[in-house]
Amino acid sequence: MFSAKQRMEVVNEMSKTTYDVLVIGGGITGCGIALDAVTRGMKTALIEMQDFAAGTSSRSTKLVHGGLRYLKQFEVKMVAEVGKERAIVYENGPHVTTPEWMLLPIHRGGTFGKWSTSIGLWLYDRLARVKKEERRTMLSAHETLQKEPLIKRDGLLGGGYYVEYRTDDARLTIEVIKKAVECGAHAVNYVQAESFLYDEHGRVIGVMCREQMTNESFAVYAKKIVNAAGPWVDTLREKDGSNVGKKLRLTKGVHIVIDQAHFPLKQAVYFDTPDGRMVFAIPRDGKTYVGTTDTFYDGDRVHPKMTSEDCDYLLRAIRYMFPSVHLTQQHIESSWAGLRPLIYEEGKDPSEISRKDEVWQSPSGLITIAGGKLTGYRKMAETVVDLIAKQLEKTYRPCQTKHLPISGGDIGGANEWHTFIAEKVTEGMSLGFTEEQAKQLIQRYGTNVDRLFAFARTYDRNSAFLPIDWYVMCMYALEYEMAVTPLDFFIRRTGALFFDIHAVRQWKGAVTQLMQSYFNWTDEQRNEYEHQVDVALHDAITPCDEAKH
Repeated sequence: MFSAKQRMEVVNEMSKTTYDVLVIGGGITGCGIALDAVTRGMKTALIEMQDFAAGTSSRSTKLVHGGLRYLKQFEVKMVAEVGKERAIVYENGPHVTTPEWMLLPIHRGGTFGKWSTSIGLWLYDRLARVKKEERRTMLSAHETLQKEPLIKRDGLLGGGYYVEYRTDDARLTIEVIKKAVECGAHAVNYVQAESFLYDEHGRVIGVMCREQMTNESFAVYAKKIVNAAGPWVDTLREKDGSNVGKKLRLTKGVHIVIDQAHFPLKQAVYFDTPDGRMVFAIPRDGKTYVGTTDTFYDGDRVHPKMTSEDCDYLLRAIRYMFPSVHLTQQHIESSWAGLRPLIYEEGKDPSEISRKDEVWQSPSGLITIAGGKLTGYRKMAETVVDLIAKQLEKTYRPCQTKHLPISGGDIGGANEWHTFIAEKVTEGMSLGFTEEQAKQLIQRYGTNVDRLFAFARTYDRNSAFLPIDWYVMCMYALEYEMAVTPLDFFIRRTGALFFDIHAVRQWKGAVTQLMQSYFNWTDEQRNEYEHQVDVALHDAITPCDEAKH
């Protein structure tokens, strides 16, 4: 059950069931834990107070990467582990993750020297067990400029060329939770954990929840409760009376999106900034996006925003590495800001704090996981569920997720991906999609594209107020992905607010109208949801003054 119309049925079911595991938090960490637990045979539920992936997991650099920069901090074990995980994430969901060659330019006086880069990338390849055809090559200055002519020529010594994996972070998260639901988990968005329930010995046995659409409260009981609430981890520990010892420190990362007409980047680049930090510039869907910043953050955790300072920092970084590209704030089409919930280390700058994950348990039995990276979500889940299995003292299957395709990824392995696309494009075109539309749908939804094609068969061009591709995406999001609001659709289900903002402006009314008829909203409700889209559109291009927040 993962249709938006079945949400309240899921809520009702949860209020009547005692689970082995209840996960609080519907980001990639929580969704990964739910998938691992349910596939081992545990009765599993997950609640998320916003939409799935609405926090950190839709606001990252959108890379499943091995963390090359962590070699500089000598975090060899972490690089080895997450490096190996990249290939697993790709193999299990080639529709949401794709190999991307990355160029690391080497300039005189820069962070990376030619020799240290060569050794570092060689070590990276070995630690991450990178496939032979994807191992690094070192380039001359001339070869580096051939790969990306926009790079600063002054002081250029050459470049390193290696593979990272680009992903759609929100869709990865949603495909993981969909797979968990397919396997029997109960998962619901817009349900907030308000307080914990305890037995006479002070052991946590449940959560009082509030369903945010109706404002009704209900209890969910479970033998083990996992706090995977990302930036809200310490808030839940406070409710449990166990927020002692290690604490979270939030840092904010901002990305900006520019049309390729103004920043015609050919090649993904990982480059130095004047202050010694590293920034990515990545081409995607006719746009170039650039990030990230890394600053300590104490503001609104639900709506972090780009400030003028963030914006200026990234524009300066672009001008520094790509001097022929003349960009101003007016060229920014969209932006996003995300929070990293890192485990605080005294005296360290934001970019120096470790991205390692940690698991700890309170006296009540509440299990908390914090820190970590998108790439390592599956291993983090395995660690947590191993601990749960041990404590439940029952024999469960070992971890099943290493070779388990996520929803939409069941095509027989990544090697079959291009064949699958070619076959499905022909079918899509026979249903009235253009070749480009069919390809985009297949690349976004993988094997689930058949369900979108089924909606296309009922599409009536004469009465439709949305084009066929937007219509099928919206219907699929409602029926199979528990999208509840237009913003769920425009941000987490499609990424359009970031990478196709003009289409959001064009179709926001029609999408809201379709959702109004689906949910039987009043005109007042519809206007409120459309207003939320307008606010998000404004926030995406307007830096806030953080002093006001």
